[in-house]
Amino acid sequence: MGATGAAGATGAAGAFRAGETGLIIKVSEAESVVSRWRSRFDPAAAAGVPAHITALYPFLPQHRVDAAVLAELAAVFGTHRAFEVQLSQSRRFPGVLYLAPEPDVGLRALTRAIAARWPEAPPYRGQFADVVPHLTIAHSQDPQVLDAIEADVGGQLPVAAQIAAVQLIAYVGERWIQVRSFGLAPCD
Repeated sequence: MGATGAAGATGAAGAFRAGETGLIIKVSEAESVVSRWRSRFDPAAAAGVPAHITALYPFLPQHRVDAAVLAELAAVFGTHRAFEVQLSQSRRFPGVLYLAPEPDVGLRALTRAIAARWPEAPPYRGQFADVVPHLTIAHSQDPQVLDAIEADVGGQLPVAAQIAAVQLIAYVGERWIQVRSFGLAPCD
């Protein structure tokens, strides 16, 4: 998940720390489009994180996530309605290719709500003034690699995704595991 990816990936599997947690939104609808690339070029995928959009990384250390925190997370997410996004174009951060969800207003609202409730856990440790919702496809310093991936993925877009839940994940040494899933309020 780093600012450019999911579950804190900043380019190397060693960037993950045991006991870290994150809040992600699984985007299973995009797996068939991005999984072969993510498995090769996204350390988060290699560590067990599915295709996703990060809601907040890092969240609280795992030892601080108790029953009260889980109940508060459920309450926060329960105030947000489920919604749909389209992944219709790829974009880039330096060295990173990603899919841009549109509209992103609901995703930004989720991130703001979590960060407001737990200010001690700012998104991406406060490194970025504007947190851009994204689904990371690949990390590479070789623009030609990203060009090739972008050409392949572009022919398979758009992907419509239903945003109906947020997952709490934890890094347990070699892999990220899902701890809990929190549903958003149903659409009318």
